[in-house]
Amino acid sequence: MSEVTFIDFHGTPRKVEGEDGESLMQVALNHLVPGIDGDCGGAAACATCHIYVEAPWQEKLPAMDAQERSMLDLAAGCDERSRLACQVRLNAALSGIVVRTPEAQH
Repeated sequence: MSEVTFIDFHGTPRKVEGEDGESLMQVALNHLVPGIDGDCGGAAACATCHIYVEAPWQEKLPAMDAQERSMLDLAAGCDERSRLACQVRLNAALSGIVVRTPEAQH
């Protein structure tokens, strides 16, 4: 199990646990984390699981692929910390990761 902290737009943290190999989107949905919609079910086709990954966790993530990058181009408020939660899979190196959710997903 890996620990994940989701911080909402208002600054309220929510610590949850997920299985290694599970996407951050699925972990958020399993724990009813507000601010993560996951409308496409994790296919990187909607950007409704947009998150901001806090430093130093950004450097521990795999590189973003073209599909994720193109979806993030459609997301409101996208910046250098932006990732799709459906494309980030938990592993031991990410235990303790801290991410923020944007004000809105649409």
